[in-house]
Amino acid sequence: MRGTAIATAWMTLAGMVLLLTPAVTAQSTARIGYVDVQRVLARSSAGVAAREQIERDKATMQKDLDARRVEIEKLEEEMVKKGALLSTEARKDKQEALDRKKRDFRRLLDDYQRELEKKDRELLQKLAQDLAGVVERFGKQRGYLLIVERRNAGVMYGAAEADLTDEIIKAYDQEMGRAKR
Repeated sequence: MRGTAIATAWMTLAGMVLLLTPAVTAQSTARIGYVDVQRVLARSSAGVAAREQIERDKATMQKDLDARRVEIEKLEEEMVKKGALLSTEARKDKQEALDRKKRDFRRLLDDYQRELEKKDRELLQKLAQDLAGVVERFGKQRGYLLIVERRNAGVMYGAAEADLTDEIIKAYDQEMGRAKR
């Protein structure tokens, strides 16, 4: 009887193993990968172009600010050198003009910073939307069950074989290249 109980337990166990085998097999063929979005943005053609555009805008704004700063510095120098020679009324007018230019400079600086941040957000949002579509199509075409973003998904470890970033960059550049034509 004891032998029968052991045989039955083993058969039940064997049945469970057999029942679990298809599920294990299905899971072992499931493809999962990850993408480092920061690397895609840094290395893809669209990401590089977006960064270059932001840098060009920033340089233009900086040039304007530098010219205004030089103008303010000249006015300050003039106030120091000729301030004692000016009448009280003329000195007051010059000081008000200088204060107004400084205020305008600070406002313009704030406006430029907000404008750059807005452009940066808009470009990143557009790139992220485009990239999401590329990753979705890539995953469907290649039979992936799941593709996660490396940093935000909290991936603590990912085997190099699961890193799809370079392939996604190629696919992204190809799609964006076709979209420009």
